[in-house]
Amino acid sequence: MALPALLLVTVAALWGVTIASAQLACADAAKTGARAASRGEPLPAVELAVAQAAPAGADVRVHRDAELSTVEVTARIHAPGMTGLPPVVLHARALAATEPGAADP
Repeated sequence: MALPALLLVTVAALWGVTIASAQLACADAAKTGARAASRGEPLPAVELAVAQAAPAGADVRVHRDAELSTVEVTARIHAPGMTGLPPVVLHARALAATEPGAADP
């Protein structure tokens, strides 16, 4: 009786660590992308860099105007094995002030 309970607690703890790690990766990728976009980096290059830093399969959106550069990262993290739990959707958004002249094509 104790072994199944221990296994359940272990799987739940690992699932929690996985979710926390993926959320941190999303937030870091969004922050890095927002800084790059605000400096005037080409938006396709920013999007590619963010997608590589974010969890696999994450949706990345990058927008820059004269005032703000915005990066949004959304990732679906699936539960381990045959737990039957639904996937968790994580979202991170970062904003940075666009530097003068960076929004010009």
